[in-house]
Amino acid sequence: MNWYLQSGKDSDVAISTRIRFSRNLSGFKFNLKTKKEFDELKNKIKENVYAIGYGLKYLELKDMDKITKICLVEKRLLTPEYVMDNENTGAILINDEENICIVINDEDHLKIQVYSAGLELENTLNLAIELDKKIEEVLGYATSQKYGYLTSSPANCGTGLKASVFVHLPALEKTGNIDRVFYTLSNFNVNIIGQYDQNNVNSDDTYIISNKRTLGVTEQEIIENIKVVSNKLIEQERKARKFLAKDEIQFEDDIYRSYGTLSNCRKISLNEAKELISNIKIGVDLGILKELNDSQIQKLRLYIEPGSLQKFLGQKCEPVDREIKRAEVIKQIISEKN
Repeated sequence: MNWYLQSGKDSDVAISTRIRFSRNLSGFKFNLKTKKEFDELKNKIKENVYAIGYGLKYLELKDMDKITKICLVEKRLLTPEYVMDNENTGAILINDEENICIVINDEDHLKIQVYSAGLELENTLNLAIELDKKIEEVLGYATSQKYGYLTSSPANCGTGLKASVFVHLPALEKTGNIDRVFYTLSNFNVNIIGQYDQNNVNSDDTYIISNKRTLGVTEQEIIENIKVVSNKLIEQERKARKFLAKDEIQFEDDIYRSYGTLSNCRKISLNEAKELISNIKIGVDLGILKELNDSQIQKLRLYIEPGSLQKFLGQKCEPVDREIKRAEVIKQIISEKN
């Protein structure tokens, strides 16, 4: 099963972990501009993909259909900007489980990404380091004794490590405590960014925690700092959920109303579906809503997205039809035996 459909440690709040290394190959200039330069870089990587191992496959964006590319963005393996700017030149290395995705020629030659479900900073880092060392052995990196790994942006020099934890904080939102908690954590030198849509709406109450610094700190220091902040947020979110649960009837009514709407709707927008799934996830996490399990919640979170919805159905859907199809897929997942 792919990592994004699994649950892991503390996954009631920490949905997933990502470790990313920014790297550049020696012998190539930074910020490649021409097709010839792109092709030379990609050919070197493609020729050595089997030597790297880890079940990685070389894929080019120009050979992917539009829905596949949208799905990669929805799984947070690629950014929308990368897909848009590199439609004809972009390429990735990816394994079948999709817990490893290496983006070629984004800001840097390589963006090495390793993912895990739940809060798994140490284990994910260990796999990323192992993979990183293998790639360095095969391809060779641009490095400096003074600055460490060299990157196109000075902000990413040093370790070149960006550690991220994707968290679900609905109770802190509902109790109005989220700004206070974020302010308390502002001295930890991390970014906490909400996942907003184009209308500036964070309908599923999710945030990404990541480190600000990569230079002058070790990988272990970065990981420890992110872990401290993540654990603080997990603790505060769980306290907020207990506070909401004191009003037992109202709390359970909100959860079951959300479940009832999802179970019976004939059409539903993406934002409404996200909001309702956010509500029922709390119910499943706290053992209130026994009709669903973690696996179904993970499927619901993914397959309501436009690209993943169409991939799940195995057919293209025009925007006007997606709200109807989304409701059908939601009911299908809810009806699975748990």
